[in-house]
Amino acid sequence: MRHILVGIFLLGFSCPTLANTVVPNFTRGTINATTETTTKIVEVIRQVDYTTGTSYTVTGTNINIPGRPNQNSNYSIMNQGALFQFSETYLGPGVAKETWIDRTTEQQSTTTSTSVFTQ
Repeated sequence: MRHILVGIFLLGFSCPTLANTVVPNFTRGTINATTETTTKIVEVIRQVDYTTGTSYTVTGTNINIPGRPNQNSNYSIMNQGALFQFSETYLGPGVAKETWIDRTTEQQSTTTSTSVFTQ
């Protein structure tokens, strides 16, 4: 009797399984997707220009400028009472120019796509 009960018990678990085909229950559809992107670029530029020598420049109108001017030259007005202009520039060794640029650029973009499918 015991063998019969075990046999019936095992028979219940050994039944063949039947597979059914899965059929989607839709005929068509649409998918909408949106992607938003933000790009941020931070630039920091530091430029320092140095000079290693000296530069001396003299310019003017109605001024008597010697053939080889220097910082100790004597300049004089050629026509007294007339208009004149005089400029003297000396650049010694060291930092000649500094450029500092801090720039932030931000760009935003949006992409929208639509997919349509049918069965």
